[in-house]
Amino acid sequence: MSGGLAVSIGQHSDRGRKAANQDFHGALSPEGRILASKGIAIALADGISTSPVSREAAETAVKSFLTDYYCTSEAWTVKTSAQRVIDAANSWLHAATRRDRRTYGSDPDQGYVCTFSAMVLKSRSAHLFHIGDSRIFRVSGETLELLTNDHRVVLSSQESYLGRALGVAPNVEIDYRALELSPGDVFVLATDGVYEHVAPRFVAQAIAAFRDDLDHAAHCIVAEALARGSTDNLTIQIARVDSLPDGNAGDVFIRADELAPPPLPEAPCDFDGYRILRQIHANNRSHIYLAADPETGARVAIKIPSIDLRSDEASLRRFMMEEWIARRVRSAHVLKAVPPGHRRNFLYVVTDYVEGQTLRQWMIDNPRPALASVLAIVEQIEKGLRAFHRMEMVHQDLRPENIMIDRDGVVTIIDFGSTKVAGVRETAPDLDPEEILGTLQYTAPEYFLGEPGSAASDLFSLGVIAYEMLTGRLPYGAAVSRARSRKAQRRLRYVSARSPSRPIPEWIDATLRRAVDPDPFKRHDALSEFVDDLRRPRPEFVPKRRRPLIERNPLLFWQILSLMLAIAVVVLLARL
Repeated sequence: MSGGLAVSIGQHSDRGRKAANQDFHGALSPEGRILASKGIAIALADGISTSPVSREAAETAVKSFLTDYYCTSEAWTVKTSAQRVIDAANSWLHAATRRDRRTYGSDPDQGYVCTFSAMVLKSRSAHLFHIGDSRIFRVSGETLELLTNDHRVVLSSQESYLGRALGVAPNVEIDYRALELSPGDVFVLATDGVYEHVAPRFVAQAIAAFRDDLDHAAHCIVAEALARGSTDNLTIQIARVDSLPDGNAGDVFIRADELAPPPLPEAPCDFDGYRILRQIHANNRSHIYLAADPETGARVAIKIPSIDLRSDEASLRRFMMEEWIARRVRSAHVLKAVPPGHRRNFLYVVTDYVEGQTLRQWMIDNPRPALASVLAIVEQIEKGLRAFHRMEMVHQDLRPENIMIDRDGVVTIIDFGSTKVAGVRETAPDLDPEEILGTLQYTAPEYFLGEPGSAASDLFSLGVIAYEMLTGRLPYGAAVSRARSRKAQRRLRYVSARSPSRPIPEWIDATLRRAVDPDPFKRHDALSEFVDDLRRPRPEFVPKRRRPLIERNPLLFWQILSLMLAIAVVVLLARL
């Protein structure tokens, strides 16, 4: 399949000389949008021989991974999605063992325990997850390259035990590794019943000999292991990368080439099933119109790409990402996308219409706002940003013009044209351009060093906005955008938010100073911590009151007071 990810898979499992097969394996290769956003998943688990329920453990681990992984957010990275699913499976297995401990005893090796190895092939990368002593290899010429480390503790030549396995403890440490893919790459997942008895050369040669029937190759390798004396269960999986997506082919769920941008409408007019009422806003990236849905009467906002962007394919795909993001971020403080009620004939985005004013206009109307009003707005923005960060998204263009306040005081973050989505970036890295997409006055200093944005970058922008609402100015003036080296950023000097005309508490100023520190590692660890510090002062942000002498040293206080009184008496007597 040219232009997309295509993988051939072969697998075989056998109980060997044992009475039952305690191994379990599986693979899932979806199509279309899910293939692009989540990739192909392959998993293998090996139940330990000392447990009577290890087969159930292995089956649960593999089935839950292959099912639940595809239920995680498309915005998450493979690493985040897979690790959360594996953590959940581990918790379930451990709880099942504790629940049935009367049957299986207190020894965890008698419970729901297994090794686990999995691989997700997404876009042009392989993501490996590993716990225990099953193994993942890559074929290299006529041998195998081992890609995982065994979690087996060797006590002697005759005795060893698993140092790490799924289900043994409430939490599990997962080995993770990411590799860049090339067409023709071949990966092998195998249990110890196979790899301990078959030479790597035989495995590579069998795969090469039966390249058109990888199931038969897997069967031959298992047969060879049996012939060489394997007494364990035997399972092997083979995955060959036949083709990889080119630059944008994998990004099928946000393709912008299927629809053309429409001509700019002249309000009032009918437009693709909507009634355009008036233009709300226009800039070099887009035109936004207030429209009504004739069927429901609901008012919506329609966003159309500007004329300047229509020849820029990457910009158009970023434009379409806005609706993709709005459908996935769930928060009362984030603009929502309106599901299409009919087939669209043009490229545009439909969202809820927020009737109100931008934070910029609010700041103009309220040049000296009450501290409580500022904190109420900041708290709502923080809640919206946290919804982005939970989905592994960074807004990257937080500014007063991208924040709306409705008549009831509800704050909504809008405009996701610069938002970075970790999961999408794995599939379409070209959607994360090198140029700075945000507004310079509110852009975190690390962007100017070419570093990727993070939640700390959005915190910087929020800190600048909070500072500006309270003072009417920026904490570093316009100097941040000119500081393009670490040395220059170290020379930046924060201007205190406190002034005779604006008696802001010292601890508020200290909190703002930390939030907008040029070094992202010196900012608050979380957005919630920043808001909490604005509400309740940290002890280190409150000036320490010097205890009076009478509290620190009462004896000295009375001695000094007595001396002063004695001196006063002498002076008075001298005057008589």
